[in-house]
Amino acid sequence: MSPAWQARLAASACPLLGIAAWSGTGKTTLLEQLLPELRARGLRVAVIKHAHHAFDVDTPGKDSHRLRTAGAVPMLVASAKRFALMMETPDQAEADLEQLVAQLEGLEVDLILVEGFKQWPLPKLELYREAVGKPLRAPEDPWIHALATPAAQLPPRDDVPQDLKRLDLDDPQALAAWIAAWPVHWRLEGGKPRGEVGA
Repeated sequence: MSPAWQARLAASACPLLGIAAWSGTGKTTLLEQLLPELRARGLRVAVIKHAHHAFDVDTPGKDSHRLRTAGAVPMLVASAKRFALMMETPDQAEADLEQLVAQLEGLEVDLILVEGFKQWPLPKLELYREAVGKPLRAPEDPWIHALATPAAQLPPRDDVPQDLKRLDLDDPQALAAWIAAWPVHWRLEGGKPRGEVGA
C-alpha cells in the first residue's frame, strides 16, 4: 500500500467499503436492492464502479459530447436535476481509486461503496456464490471484513478466517443493516485490514 493511500484511509472522514465479488455473483443486482434500503435508513451513499472496458456516458451529437471530443478536460454538464463530470484519461493504464475517492470528497456523503477494485487495499465485503465456480478471496485478503454467501452455502468455519463476519447473501435487510453500521465501525477502527482491527 502506498504511503499516500494509507494516509488517505487513516484520515478519511468518509467511510469506504469495497464490494468484492467474481463476475456473475450479482453485485449490481444486490446494490440495486441495498441502495434504497440504505437511503431509507438515512444514509447518503456514493458508489464508485470499476468498468473493465471503454464506456461513454455522453451522447454523440450533444453539445457536451462535441466539446469533450474537441478537447475539454474535464467537461462538466449540469442541469437543475443533475450534473456529470467527464474526464479523459488516455495516459492512465488503469483507473486510480485514490483519484476517484478524491473527486467525491466534499460531497457530503455518509459512505462510499466501491464496486470492483478487488486488488486495492481497503475494507471490503465479499459476495460469494459457489455456482460461479471461483475460489473465496477472504482467506488470502486481510482487507475482507465480512463474507456474504447464500445461507445454504456458508463454507465450513475452517475454510474462512475466524474473525470474519458471516452474512446471508439472500437477506438484503441483514446486509443493509451491516452496511448501514459500517460508518460507525470505520470511525472506531479506521481503514485497517481485518487482522489489525483493535490492535
